[in-house]
Amino acid sequence: MTNTPPDFDVLIVGAGISGIGMAAHMEMMCPGRTYTILEQRENLGGTWDLFRYPGIRSDSDMHTLGFVFEPWKHEKSIADGPAILDYLNRIVDERGIRSHIRTNHKVLSADWREDEARWHVTVQMAHGQQTLLTANFIYLGSGYYDYDQAYDPGFDTGEFKGQVIHPQFWPDDLDYADKRVLVIGSGATAVTIVPSMAAKAQHVTMLQRTPTWMFSRPAKDAFANFMRKVLPEKLAYKITRWKNVRMQDFAFKLARSKPERVKKALKDAIEKSLGPDYDEASFTPPYDPWDQRLCLVPDADLFEAMKAGKASIVTGRIARFTETGVELESGEMIQADIIVTATGLKLAVTGKIAISQNGTPVDFSQRFYYKGCMFSNLPNLAVVFGYLNASWTLRADINSEFVCRVLNRMQETGTDIAIPVLPENHGLEEDNIFDFSSGYIQRSLHIMPKSAVSYPWRLNQEYVADRKIMRGADVADGILAFRKAEAASSQLPSALEAAE
Repeated sequence: MTNTPPDFDVLIVGAGISGIGMAAHMEMMCPGRTYTILEQRENLGGTWDLFRYPGIRSDSDMHTLGFVFEPWKHEKSIADGPAILDYLNRIVDERGIRSHIRTNHKVLSADWREDEARWHVTVQMAHGQQTLLTANFIYLGSGYYDYDQAYDPGFDTGEFKGQVIHPQFWPDDLDYADKRVLVIGSGATAVTIVPSMAAKAQHVTMLQRTPTWMFSRPAKDAFANFMRKVLPEKLAYKITRWKNVRMQDFAFKLARSKPERVKKALKDAIEKSLGPDYDEASFTPPYDPWDQRLCLVPDADLFEAMKAGKASIVTGRIARFTETGVELESGEMIQADIIVTATGLKLAVTGKIAISQNGTPVDFSQRFYYKGCMFSNLPNLAVVFGYLNASWTLRADINSEFVCRVLNRMQETGTDIAIPVLPENHGLEEDNIFDFSSGYIQRSLHIMPKSAVSYPWRLNQEYVADRKIMRGADVADGILAFRKAEAASSQLPSALEAAE
């Protein structure tokens, strides 16, 4: 063992919702422990700073996408990107977190050294310089997709004479006033962009290969706004948050148990917005609701743009790109000055950081999730992969709190290693990690960690159950082992065998 302490007790990767949430929990639960947040971009905010496309907003209500410890105070619960950034900036300033954030610091690799009980982390800074930092624990709040590369569906757009834009890399100076815009895709990004661009564009067409289930709700939460008027702010937020959690859970389970009933309700709501002559086929996917994430249409803005003749939806497959737009396999031509390829994201595990253990690369596709937070036989590393059927921050909150409890247990016991131990002959039955048919999920299953049928070796999609277990159970559950580096060194060969 080295006699010098690591540079930090905890190294947090990413200054988005997950990373900021972890820092805030450390300030509250682990005072005195040292930490830093490394952010590869120039600004904090993660997704909410990266995406700059028109209308960028949450597709979850901010009473659950907001943190458990910080009330959402805005009148609108479906918030735009700038409002979410304001929320995050206020938190880092009020809670003394900003001084811990290092921007333009991209983590390239991290190697766990068992004999030192620390991670050796290689970081690239601005202008390409590299430095080495050490930390006892790493918390990955780096999100779930590749910030550098978007998903490429293989379009050959070379013949098209106009502009081709991907939402992930939106130019600041794009002029689309009075232009014909074609948005390819039918997910949350497309459903957000279309009505927003329609306000200035001549016309916006959403081209979908298959429809998506959509539902509308008011951007303002009347219940939340009323609660804030009659109750103390924190109590009002707590009640609203729990109400919305339970409603999300109920809606998801109803969709899974009674899909036909939910289909009818969704179609009836769209008909109410668009009128009885609407094209039902354009809003009827070939899958059940919540087999993929539902698309939120706040204040029916997409439907209003369609009724005003400013937007339309076309279902079909692209045969080729032409000089002036696209030709579909049906022979239909769609004219466009600008094409937006809202075709999805490319998933990435651990923010594309090269993780190794005692010099051996870690293949996460061969590791099991532990409580949706850590990984089998990998010490002192935690991650956030949010819920697909609820708000991302719900998991970020419970994982942050759990890791803080682990850190405190290590301090209390004088240990410096926490490792979820899974024997080599574990006999676990594997489960489909994501019971979702979304393209971005299916394309990435081969790189994702394993999930077992039984808890705790799985990534659950049930926040209420996870919250109860993560907050109520003792962190020393007989699986998560707490060790000192000296003892761990003597057990190194067996630990490595178990990890293989």
